[in-house]
Amino acid sequence: MTIRLDARLVPIYQDVLHRNPGEIEFHQAVLEVLESLGPVLTKYPEFADKKIIQRICEPERQIIFRVPWRDDAGEIHINRAFRVEFNSALGPYKGGMRFHPSVYLGIVKFLGFEQIFKNSLTGMPIGGGKGGSDFDPKGKSDDEVERFCQSLMLEMYRHLGEHTDVPAGDIGVGGREIGYMFGQYKRITNRYESGVLTGKGTDWGGSLARKEATGYGLIFFTQEMLKAQNDSLEGKKVVISGSGNVAIYAIEKAQQLGAIVIACSDSGGFIVDENGIDLTTVKRLKEQERRRIKDYTEYHTTARYVSDSSIWSIPCEIALPCATQNELTAEDATMLVNSGCIIVAEGANMPTTAEGIQVFQQAKLRYAPGKAANAGGVATSALEMQQNASRDSWSTEYTQSRLEEIMVGIHKSCFDTAKEYGDEGNYVLGANIAGFIRVARAMSAMGLI
Repeated sequence: MTIRLDARLVPIYQDVLHRNPGEIEFHQAVLEVLESLGPVLTKYPEFADKKIIQRICEPERQIIFRVPWRDDAGEIHINRAFRVEFNSALGPYKGGMRFHPSVYLGIVKFLGFEQIFKNSLTGMPIGGGKGGSDFDPKGKSDDEVERFCQSLMLEMYRHLGEHTDVPAGDIGVGGREIGYMFGQYKRITNRYESGVLTGKGTDWGGSLARKEATGYGLIFFTQEMLKAQNDSLEGKKVVISGSGNVAIYAIEKAQQLGAIVIACSDSGGFIVDENGIDLTTVKRLKEQERRRIKDYTEYHTTARYVSDSSIWSIPCEIALPCATQNELTAEDATMLVNSGCIIVAEGANMPTTAEGIQVFQQAKLRYAPGKAANAGGVATSALEMQQNASRDSWSTEYTQSRLEEIMVGIHKSCFDTAKEYGDEGNYVLGANIAGFIRVARAMSAMGLI
């Protein structure tokens, strides 16, 4: 991989490597942003004088703690949990909690760093943070998940607050986990502080559109990318990795707008249905029965299941990686370019490797990073915070219209910024610069924080 850093930024990146050894995902996220910022330092030299970039790369606070809990057999387990409160220049820390065995400090820091710029792009008053644990909810009973969440909140509650830090869900953390955490927070603090967690149930303070928000927002952003090229989603063949919330609702909105989604996946493999994925079957398998995606072929005999190759080998016009970080490699990117793909937009956080991004950019393929394209989830979380603060309840239609308005605005900001800096169509450049400048101006205005 070729590193393309302005000479002024090389020592900053080297310092990040030195101060954060072994955190390869965090290094990757920082490098991807720094590669865009050379022109910004030329235009705004005061940001260099005030060491804004160095300060953004260092979290304001990193919290690490143990979480002991008992399983149903009475055996004690000890997990490790994290909350990285990265930057609060624009508002309270905002970002999800991830429960997955792969979680360690480097994963949480990469996610929190990305969240700074993603949240900035929404235009909402929210800072960047992230958290998680190496606890695996898969295969656990409801009682075991409840005991873990309650133990986790015994420590984490003291760091949260609707004006301080507002977690949400992420991989492994859905409505069940949010409910258990909120209940324990309420029990400990004796406060019904609705705005302290987002992703709540719709009966008790949650947004009616939160479940769909990231997937819908991804499609709204993709639609704007096509509009910028005088094109539309109508009739386009789409491949979407994953089959969780983001993927399911990206499929739903893409189909509503006339696209033909022909493939989706889970960790075991992927299905291809040239007639178009039947979303009702996917929802039943994944949301109701918690089964593997391969079981789709039991109900649709014309579909095929593949477990020994990449989903990105399937020819398509639009590719939407919605599974996990670094799932789309340079080899995958080359296959997409050669098969005639015209747009890649990220529904997951950093799903494309640095080498894969270079392949897309060299081919002049329109590629949108997750910090822009998947910002719909956190945008709707911020809308949920607004509803909670006003003790109000909004309709699904109103919330979705606000979501679409925000995603259109993010696209415009990224597109216009890239054009202003002389690289029209480069959504990576546009997203990084637009997100950075808003945070940098706030930090500069507030003095040495």
